[in-house]
Amino acid sequence: MTDVRRQSGAALSADDILHNAQDLVPWIRAQADTIEARRRLPEDVVAKLRAAGVFRMNMPRRWGGPEMTSMKQNEVIEVLSQADASVGWCTMIGCDSGIYSGYLDDAVAREMYPRLDMVQAGWVYPVGQAHRVAGGYKVTGTWMFGSGCTHADWLAGGCVVFEDGAMAMGPNGLPQWRIMISEPSQYEILDTWFTTGLAGSGSNDYRCSEVFVPEERSFSFFEPKRPGNLWKRPDTLLRKMSAIPLGLARSAIDTVTNIVAEKVELPSFKRYRDLPRVQSAIAEAESVLGAARAYVYDSLSVQWEKLEADVELTKTERANVWLSRTNAFQSARRVVQLMYGSAIYSRKSPLDRHLRDIETICQHIVAQTRGWETVGAMLLDAEGVVAHPFL
Repeated sequence: MTDVRRQSGAALSADDILHNAQDLVPWIRAQADTIEARRRLPEDVVAKLRAAGVFRMNMPRRWGGPEMTSMKQNEVIEVLSQADASVGWCTMIGCDSGIYSGYLDDAVAREMYPRLDMVQAGWVYPVGQAHRVAGGYKVTGTWMFGSGCTHADWLAGGCVVFEDGAMAMGPNGLPQWRIMISEPSQYEILDTWFTTGLAGSGSNDYRCSEVFVPEERSFSFFEPKRPGNLWKRPDTLLRKMSAIPLGLARSAIDTVTNIVAEKVELPSFKRYRDLPRVQSAIAEAESVLGAARAYVYDSLSVQWEKLEADVELTKTERANVWLSRTNAFQSARRVVQLMYGSAIYSRKSPLDRHLRDIETICQHIVAQTRGWETVGAMLLDAEGVVAHPFL
């Protein structure tokens, strides 16, 4: 479907991209062992994802992109994560290309992203240094978790800005935080991604020393250059993260449901699906996943409606977007643990990979429950609290 539409010159709609992702699921599942062994997405996997249009989800309508809602993006990534968590993760990161383009001058963005299916990668938190020089910055730093950096078209690094050797402070009294974008060839990509799970994401460390980045290829998440719901609040790049644990948990339940359909317990010779403990585990898993998924999509829908109407979100609505995301990760971990009972032979079932993947992604800062302290402090109007910039 994707190839036919492109040959006819028709744009890909959000539904087209979702259907393309669904069509890829069986093929991606067949590549799972290769993806894990390579510790990155193989070239043919990346090519099929580009052709499906999943990396263009945030590209603006004015360029011919779909500019998809947060909810629809989660649907696409959820489907891909059911096939392979590393594929879902790299899609979630890679489609930041359209988001980043909205923080750059349009002419610059069009030059940097001449094709809708270009892939962005990079760690945005300010662990690097950007020293201001004529026309731009000299950038030095080492960044972690460069998911997709092995197949990206552009690689970014979050930096603190320095002027004349001193840290530049913003009007909020905090150090200036800017994202610097360069070609991947400008960085040294370090082969560091040896992990328990999410092995195929290629989330290596990367570094550079005194690389020049023109001013126009840097931006702040608090200074959008493009109108639209995707750029009205700086949390857009986080909104689609819930899809990975939701898709992974769904796959775990479906895997066990298929296993117990015919598997027999010995010596009772009872089918596993007829055992009360198995029935209870499936029911609990479905309830946990169903509640987590509903919370994610409900909070995103409310946020989208408020953004569409240019109405400020309440503290509770902002909190719900954040809390539903963390809850999705933690709930998926519970679901996978419930389903893990028949996974001691890792080659006979994907459950072993599910467990390793969910434990790894739950180490991400967005998945950790320590963020609840910030959200709770905001809801309680606690004193001396500095709100997270994406909350």
